[in-house]
Amino acid sequence: MMLRRGLYKSRRELASMREPGRITALALAAVEREIAAGVTPLALDALAERVIREHGAVPNFQLEPGYQHTLCVNINDVVVHGIPDARPIEPGDLVTVDCGATIGGFHGDAAITVLVPGGDPAVAHARAHLSEVTEGALWDGIAALASAKQLGAVGAAVEDHVEANSDFGISDDYIGHGIGRAMHEEPPVFNYRTRVVGPAVKPGLCVAVEPIIHAGSTGSATDADGWTVRTADGSDACQWEHSVAVHSDGIWVLTALDGGLAGLAPYGIVPVPIPER
Repeated sequence: MMLRRGLYKSRRELASMREPGRITALALAAVEREIAAGVTPLALDALAERVIREHGAVPNFQLEPGYQHTLCVNINDVVVHGIPDARPIEPGDLVTVDCGATIGGFHGDAAITVLVPGGDPAVAHARAHLSEVTEGALWDGIAALASAKQLGAVGAAVEDHVEANSDFGISDDYIGHGIGRAMHEEPPVFNYRTRVVGPAVKPGLCVAVEPIIHAGSTGSATDADGWTVRTADGSDACQWEHSVAVHSDGIWVLTALDGGLAGLAPYGIVPVPIPER
């Protein structure tokens, strides 16, 4: 549930957003290096928690009522909220890892997707395409944010990218969100065009952009565990996510260790570090 808070953060608050974003990025980088066939999601979860706590932060997913893990690990047909378990990852799996950290009263939230080598070549090709389209939609959305007047431009950019590069479906059950003193805040960040164009994009806006894309239909169902959401038709799903801050000098991708430099380079956009307090 998104909480109603002020949409725009002060300069001091923006500066405080840097560290939880950086630690989230470090945890995901460590996990990405370890994802391989035979590794269990529980092992990845333990690694992410260790990295986060070693940097003085707390895994914010563990603060969600009823959830005990640092990560959500969504494999193949799992859309969101996959609970880490002891079943080894298999060759050819499409593994999305969603992670967050909190420190100093502020939050970071991001997700990556990794295609494990091996398995059926045709399936691997299809899964690689799904991940590439989803990641491309993420960066198109972030690039749009850099010059947008209204937040709705992000969703339009995501939708345009998906439709131009695939026949995939865009989840309308799960969207991006504001982020700050809570992991989920206003405003909602849609992954498609909406009639309402959303709030103004101006300094102090911090949002998590997270396209969630289905290879098939966008229907979904929740497992008996009350958390794990799967595609209704058994098709694959994919998520990429970054937390992004808009400030007086530009934008900064809080959950990318380079601030989004590599991802935004094809757009001719240079991210600008958030000024000191």
